[in-house]
Amino acid sequence: MIPPARGYEPYLGDMVILERDLTPTEAHMLCACLRAAGIEAEAGDTNFVQFNALLAIAVGGAKVRVPETQLKDARQILHAYRRGDFELDDDFDVGQTRA
Repeated sequence: MIPPARGYEPYLGDMVILERDLTPTEAHMLCACLRAAGIEAEAGDTNFVQFNALLAIAVGGAKVRVPETQLKDARQILHAYRRGDFELDDDFDVGQTRA
């Protein structure tokens, strides 16, 4: 058997749209949250929507895409994100550790 090439990443399936009708900022924030959870997410159409806001409705706004094999996990993270499970308290201090 031939070993995989260096830097080889397994194919996780076709990219499918997880969420649409987002602003570019929302798409990038959700994408970063998903990546932090181990999902191979990507933000799409962000430059186009930011450049021409009048056509944003025509293209469906900015989108977040994930591999088809990770869609179920991505939906769970999306629901937790929407519920506010990842929100920080108003008095959160980065240098402070929680006990």
